[in-house]
Amino acid sequence: MLIAADKFKGSLTAVQVAERVTAGLRRVVPTVQVEALPVADGGDGTVDAAVAAGFERREVRVAGPLGDEVTAAFALRGGTAVVEMAESSGLQRLPAGVFAPLTASTYGAGELLRAALDAGARSIVFGVGGSATTDGGAGMLSALGARFLDADGEPVAPGGGGLSELASADLSGLDPRLGSVELVLASDVDNPLTGPKGAPAVYGPQKGASPDDVETLDAALAHYAKVLEEAVGAKAAEYAASPGAGAAGGIGYGALLLGARFRPGIEVMLEVLGFAPALEWADLVITGEGSLDEQTLHGKAPAGVAAAARAANKEVVAVCGRLALAPEALGRAGIRRVYPLTDTEPDVAKCIAEAGPILERVAERVAGDFLT
Repeated sequence: MLIAADKFKGSLTAVQVAERVTAGLRRVVPTVQVEALPVADGGDGTVDAAVAAGFERREVRVAGPLGDEVTAAFALRGGTAVVEMAESSGLQRLPAGVFAPLTASTYGAGELLRAALDAGARSIVFGVGGSATTDGGAGMLSALGARFLDADGEPVAPGGGGLSELASADLSGLDPRLGSVELVLASDVDNPLTGPKGAPAVYGPQKGASPDDVETLDAALAHYAKVLEEAVGAKAAEYAASPGAGAAGGIGYGALLLGARFRPGIEVMLEVLGFAPALEWADLVITGEGSLDEQTLHGKAPAGVAAAARAANKEVVAVCGRLALAPEALGRAGIRRVYPLTDTEPDVAKCIAEAGPILERVAERVAGDFLT
């Protein structure tokens, strides 16, 4: 039995999901062999998943999205680092109820990448998602040595809003170590930087952006890409239109400028976490996340786990908080059966508040259906 589930956002971490499912299974079949491999798709929880898989947790002080100092972590094993931009620049780093769509910066994410380089990383998996920012990665690039100046030769203000004042960009001071490191942009979204499917239009409202803010940010990021095209050539425009450029408020664009290779986050993380060898001995895989819905099918962890398991002819079931997918869609994704918490406890508020104990009861049902 292999448990490869993501977090139940707002209720349980991926590690806690695995612990609760294991407890429920063993209540029915005490001798069941279980391996837990908490997974993530590049968004928040990615470093925790790497640490659970045996990576070393490293903590550093970096700038949060509003410029205040925060303690953020990355994961390291051998020459491979897993860096999660949400650790420094995520929505969870903002005070409750506070949004800063125009001014939040990714500077701390650049400091995290620099810390990974300082630790000797030769390969960096850069997981992006859950960001509070829409600055096109300008803050991150600044932390790594780039300069973004206004018409007076002064640094532009932090955040996507400040990019409207950008007059010149200079990337010649970027950390030279970036040229010899393998950088993988791990994300579950393939949006371009700007336009109707770009970072501001699609994700800006989640970060508190009003319709006027979205318009401002889209124009600012388009201007930013134009100035960068003047600085580094046609590839800047090419990257702006590339899949993944719009990830995490456009930090994907900044990563592509650093030479990153864009790959689906869950695909990368399954490799890094050692999913294939863990899968070999399992006869059943349990995956899941807080909400199984249309987004799940577009690069989220359970879909990636199910696809990899199906390719190895392994049976997959899922646990979740709520289910919003039809049986046909689940079947196409390779998930045989789903066990939502709401089937056991119809009160959604209680499912969120008491997710752990309810998940154990759900796991008892899985054991009854598949292990006895």
